[in-house]
Amino acid sequence: MLPTIVVPVFDAYEHLAICLDAITRTTPVDTRVIVINDASTDSRVHALLHHWVQEVDASRSLITHERNRGFVASVNHGMRRADSDVVLLNSDTQVTIGWLESLANCLAADSTVATATPWSNNGEIVSIPEFCQANPPPSDPDAVAAAIACCGDPVYPDMPTAVGFCMAIPVAALRQLGPFDEATFGSGYGEENDFCQRAEKAGWRNVLCDDAYVVHHGGASFGPLDMKPDENSMQRLLAKHPGYQKKISEFIQADPLAARRQQILSCLQRSSAGMG
Repeated sequence: MLPTIVVPVFDAYEHLAICLDAITRTTPVDTRVIVINDASTDSRVHALLHHWVQEVDASRSLITHERNRGFVASVNHGMRRADSDVVLLNSDTQVTIGWLESLANCLAADSTVATATPWSNNGEIVSIPEFCQANPPPSDPDAVAAAIACCGDPVYPDMPTAVGFCMAIPVAALRQLGPFDEATFGSGYGEENDFCQRAEKAGWRNVLCDDAYVVHHGGASFGPLDMKPDENSMQRLLAKHPGYQKKISEFIQADPLAARRQQILSCLQRSSAGMG
């Protein structure tokens, strides 16, 4: 059984349309998808979501908030409704062929995995080709994803945190660790890092699903609410996890994903896929 896809939405109509079209194109028709419309102000978003859900109303469901409750509350609402393994997917992403199956296989491969994040053009520590950079989306994301999927067996390397644009979480981890910390990170940014640190302290792993790829356009999901990292976000996170910043800095400096990333770049070079 594939995970339930949970998509929080606030405006960003153009990217949302791309996101929903990609989900339709790349996932089985019976894949469960829960979309949370957090009181979007753009009427086109309401119309698009209602039409999209009604296309396959047996497996797609729409939650509509009458007032804006924020990103974390929207995510938690969707995860509670899912009651299964979930993939949290930002509405400014573009998924690719095989992405959901790869994430499901990653969760199934190790019962201690709490979060799994795919490669992305714009995914901070999971960015490819350039590490920790916002690379432009490739011209053919499916070709890139196919080359990555065929580039050796996945090894699911450990990471200090998931990256929130797309992260898979097994239901067992949610039941043990609880939902995202809405009280501390209600407006967004820091909630997935906090969840991952809580998971690690409880003996779970946060890993890279290194045979999956998802495009992240960046900045559009909940963008109209001016959600962006700031000093307050980091201070809230560090108040709960004082060693987090040092852990991330050491991971970036050591770059333990370098060998796998280079292997994949070599596979991309040999294939007809390009990152540009």
